[in-house]
Amino acid sequence: MNKLSEKTDFLVIGGGAAGCTLAARLSEDPKVQVVLIEAGPDVSESSMSDAIRSAYPSRAFFTREYFYPEMYGRFGDVPSPSGRKRAPARYEQARVLGGGSTINGLVGNRGAPADYDEWKALGAEGWGWDDVLPYFRKLERDLDFDGPFHGKDGPIPVQRLRREDTSGFVQKSFEVLRNRGYPEIADQNAQWQDGIMPAAITVNERGERAGTATSYLTPAVRSRANFQLITDTEVTRLLFEDSKVVGVEARRHDALHIWHAEQTIVSCGAIHTPVLLMRNGIGDAKDLGARGIEVIKDLPGVGRNLHEHPALGISAFVRDGHRHTHDNRHHTQAHLRFSSGHADCPPSDMKVAILARSAWHAVGAQLATFYLWINKPYSKGTVQLDADDPLKAPLIDFHLLSDPRDLARMRDAFRLVADIARDPGYDAVRHEVFPTIYSDRVRKVSRPTRWNAFQTAVLAKVLDLAGFARGRLIRELIAPVDIESLLDDDQVLDDYLHKAVVGVWHPVGTCKMGRDDDPLAVTDAAGHVRGVSGLRICDASLMPAAVCANTNLPTIMMAERMVDLIKQGR
Repeated sequence: MNKLSEKTDFLVIGGGAAGCTLAARLSEDPKVQVVLIEAGPDVSESSMSDAIRSAYPSRAFFTREYFYPEMYGRFGDVPSPSGRKRAPARYEQARVLGGGSTINGLVGNRGAPADYDEWKALGAEGWGWDDVLPYFRKLERDLDFDGPFHGKDGPIPVQRLRREDTSGFVQKSFEVLRNRGYPEIADQNAQWQDGIMPAAITVNERGERAGTATSYLTPAVRSRANFQLITDTEVTRLLFEDSKVVGVEARRHDALHIWHAEQTIVSCGAIHTPVLLMRNGIGDAKDLGARGIEVIKDLPGVGRNLHEHPALGISAFVRDGHRHTHDNRHHTQAHLRFSSGHADCPPSDMKVAILARSAWHAVGAQLATFYLWINKPYSKGTVQLDADDPLKAPLIDFHLLSDPRDLARMRDAFRLVADIARDPGYDAVRHEVFPTIYSDRVRKVSRPTRWNAFQTAVLAKVLDLAGFARGRLIRELIAPVDIESLLDDDQVLDDYLHKAVVGVWHPVGTCKMGRDDDPLAVTDAAGHVRGVSGLRICDASLMPAAVCANTNLPTIMMAERMVDLIKQGR
């Protein structure tokens, strides 16, 4: 590591998808000094583990060392059938250089053009579709398509699996869905419409993960004289002179360090960015005062407007010969976009990721999953500091399905996907169909350990040999709820949805951009925190509303555009 600088021009806090992008682009100007501070460990082209490097991301995602410990979220607050509210569950947030791009599912889509026009209408001037498309092109190196929608020489490669490289189950899915009237779309990042399409994935020419820690922070970037990367270092305090942020205090190996900067850019993500601001007196004055925190700036929107994509799964036991058998091949092999048809909801507001393999282990290889989520959610949640100890993990409440439109659409979509999964066209490639819940039990068995590999291998052999008894074993060991029991009664189904729904690790919106007259806007359209000079935000927390996409590429796009706004401001 280079010598730590005491003063810099740009101090970027958080080395995730946005932070790595910002640091790489800002340091292209040799006249400015850039320091990037990341709480987690370094990941480089030479040092990243096989689990991270692999184009099959499940092992990286379930390696606890890459995540913040003891992070929990409450996905819904509606009482369960037993009358008790649903308890908080683990909510994985990356704590590693590259952030989510280092451990995520490697899906590279952009969302609807209307998403960004909505941002503009909500007060994020300069963030409409025509404004952001050039930056999607700038970040991208599309290995399959060219033309006005695509870039060919950007840092992030995007490609799609050849049909012959997908599993037999996925190949059958294209056939079944075409027969049900869904058109096949070759390029989901160009044609925004309903249909079945190959998933766009951020995998490079060598078949390896392309996260921002390696695609933006290349060896050449890391060797720049004006760039310093500091990992394993957690920023604990913003330093103020009156209402101006002039630097940070951070803890590294049990020692405190101070850095001063002309501009400090917080890029800690939609959960930790509002937490850092609130702990340092920027947030709702009433809430901060109740927690004994001196108020620097009263901004009620900090920690509010939390959006997530509500999701749940319906799985199928795949017949031998039609399974995903390649340990280093991506598992999300197709997407289905469809429209709910509900009033006040846009076209293509629903999404199904067709997973050829449900987990890294032997049982996961036997299961394909229709992973359904609401592409355009309206329910909003909050991120708050713990009332007893603001330094503890934050309280995250997504309020999933609290908006009636979300509940109604999920109810209808569950029935639709259940009908698709049981279509007779699949009979040749799958056996049982059943609903699946991403529970703490699933999390535990999904950790990549030798014991989990052994016990799932034994169970997989039993399931293959079980014959008529397999359905009972699946209900006892994997999916305790019979799918038929859910489809006949709205109340029974709604109770299940509230119990089963989870997020897709796409939190956004907790420090949203907006107009001066929006009382919940935390920043202006250039990321400046209102009433606090020297401080910007650039990450998914800025999004005024959720996009109809996985959030990795939209977040990188925001950083690419923010760099130009910063340069224009200078």
